Amino acid sequence: MLERTPTDFAAWRTQLIALAAQDAGTDGAHDGAHLDRVWRNAQALLAHHPEADRLVVLAASYLHDLVNLPKNDPARNQASRRSAELARELLAPLGFPPEKLDAVTHAIEAHSFSAAIPATTIEAKIVQDADRLDGLGLVGLARMFYIAGRMESGLAHPTDPLGDDRAHDDRRYALDHIVVKLDKLPDMMQTEAARAVGRERLEQLITFRAQFAAEWSGI
Repeated sequence: MLERTPTDFAAWRTQLIALAAQDAGTDGAHDGAHLDRVWRNAQALLAHHPEADRLVVLAASYLHDLVNLPKNDPARNQASRRSAELARELLAPLGFPPEKLDAVTHAIEAHSFSAAIPATTIEAKIVQDADRLDGLGLVGLARMFYIAGRMESGLAHPTDPLGDDRAHDDRRYALDHIVVKLDKLPDMMQTEAARAVGRERLEQLITFRAQFAAEWSGI
């Protein structure tokens, strides 16, 4: 085993990627590429918050989806807690600094939208924002439809794609997810840098939604 120190990011990142890959499923929206994007987002946010512990953010970025339950699973809101518990079990024997384990587990359990656990540390806020940024913009759009396909949802309501005269239901119609969840994310971001990027990416989704509905309706 490589000798590691808390600042040996190259070695820790390699090990964290390996840990995440051990139980990786077939969900292309929550795969290794997603974890890499979350870490890249987190690095951008870390540049605005030098007080944050980079190793904690690194570990939580790569281990936040260790337990990945489908969006329509009734236990979905427990996934982040289970991921946090598993991360602690996996990290402890590897010589991960024990004084940082609580911070990692909190960042993991608080990242989830469905769990609704308040992020109380700057590391948890950064990881939460970094993950949510990957749900916005064009990558977020692709992930939205990919997940909807796995859930066997329809693309949009046959005659009312925008939901002007019905309640939105993103379990039945993928397009509804933009209104049900995604347009709320920018204002929920914990850091100013993430809010700015989130608003830009949301504009892409709003434009797409209108154009999609026009084509869908044959206008």
